[in-house]
Amino acid sequence: MDLRIFTEPQQGATYDTLLTVAKATEDLGFDAFFRSDHYLRMGSADGLPGPTDAWITLAGLARETRRIRLGTLMTAGTFRLPGVLAIQVAQVDQMSGGRVELGLGAGWFEEEHQAYGIPFPKEKFGRLEEQLAIVTGLWETKLGDTFDFHGTYYDLTDSPALPKPAQEKIPVLVGGHGPTRTPRLAAKYADEFNMPFASVEDSERQFGRVRAAAEEAGRRADALVYSNALVVCVGKDDQEVARRAAAIGREVPELKANGLAGSPAEVVDKIGRYQAIGSQRLYLQLLDLDDLEHLELIASQVQSQLG
Repeated sequence: MDLRIFTEPQQGATYDTLLTVAKATEDLGFDAFFRSDHYLRMGSADGLPGPTDAWITLAGLARETRRIRLGTLMTAGTFRLPGVLAIQVAQVDQMSGGRVELGLGAGWFEEEHQAYGIPFPKEKFGRLEEQLAIVTGLWETKLGDTFDFHGTYYDLTDSPALPKPAQEKIPVLVGGHGPTRTPRLAAKYADEFNMPFASVEDSERQFGRVRAAAEEAGRRADALVYSNALVVCVGKDDQEVARRAAAIGREVPELKANGLAGSPAEVVDKIGRYQAIGSQRLYLQLLDLDDLEHLELIASQVQSQLG
């Protein structure tokens, strides 16, 4: 079971804060550092000092880390044209020496689009499908060949399909709860399917749908990695768990029901339940980015027990 650290910087974080967390992620032996792609805070957080851009952040981290994988859960398809996104991600992959992964989603948070003047189209899923086809198609085009795409939303003619990533294939993540179209997209384009903030039971059902869609598309079901994203709140004792829950504005019972919360033993046990239904990787949503002792505890008493 891989453990990856997943941050939500729109809630309030500078680049320096993210760099500190990313370096701790690397030093403590976690597999990867991922971040959300949002421009507006959610809930009661003040969001200060303001948003940071996902791919600019990852470009900086690419030069200041050496081992960990770097990526997004999920890049919003509404924020960037697919040709531009393919260039950005390929460049950051080169800057990192081939450590980038792209989670790509349709985009959903209408208020942030209104706040920053970003168009929020009605038909987002069809656009996402074309974006996945374009981004992967540009990367897969052989050197010297050109790429053409003529869709409903995007039109590319005689693209040189450059630059190329450092990796032969950048892993692409698709995720979500949708019962039909999401599994189909994952089966067609994804290297990994991510189920965000879902119970063991709901995850098992969705993994089953993706497996069936993969086989229907002519792929082996186990050709994809299956993963979950879950909020994390671990403490050495009940008082520490309660303190960490209060720091992120959550209640302990709710966190235990909907995330990975409690003592290290409780969290390891719940991780085992996800592993039993086929989850191979967990993105630990770390909401208090100043609490590096939390990361150290997870590394020493949770990660160490997972083999």
